[in-house]
Amino acid sequence: MINLCIFETMLKTRLNEHLIEVGCDEAGRGCLAGPVFAAAVIIPEGVNLDLINDSKQLSEKKRIELRQQIEAECIWAVAAVYQKEIDSINILNASIKAMMLAIDQIKSPFEHIVIDGNRFKPYKDIPYTTVVKGDSKIKSIAAASVLAKTHRDDYMALVAEEFPEYQWTKNKGYPTMEHRNAIRKIGPCIHHRMSFTLLPQQLSLGL
Repeated sequence: MINLCIFETMLKTRLNEHLIEVGCDEAGRGCLAGPVFAAAVIIPEGVNLDLINDSKQLSEKKRIELRQQIEAECIWAVAAVYQKEIDSINILNASIKAMMLAIDQIKSPFEHIVIDGNRFKPYKDIPYTTVVKGDSKIKSIAAASVLAKTHRDDYMALVAEEFPEYQWTKNKGYPTMEHRNAIRKIGPCIHHRMSFTLLPQQLSLGL
């Protein structure tokens, strides 16, 4: 199994132009609450995703537009690993598991996997390559980042209806000042990752 870190400067459809390739990325790894989502995407020949980029570089409106195109024209899947399991197996293993669960749902044949970042684990007997900042270099990974991000945002908006105090519609579970102030005031809820540092040490006294 080859596991390389690739440093490139040019966004292209796939790393290996002559292989059927799945791009994978996750969203929510640095959050204090909610699941980590992952997506897997195959961009078929002839599909034009010229406006695709790392989801973090796109506006919410553009992410939604691209999601519609990706889901209509590409082969894709999304999966999630939830906070209790994150606490049990740690966020790195949960992120890798979410990506593997997404790949499991891809029923179309593929020959290679490209992963955003520098860590992954063997998946069956299929070669894979890790790509540092791959969501800004490989279109299939960028497409996966868009799906993972938008699906996770939808989930956090849904659970925010039950717990509006944490302002998840705005912060999506990331450690903003408002989110941490709410944790300090009312404590964590069932959606928080209890293995994470929910409050800096100087703010945790009295929680």
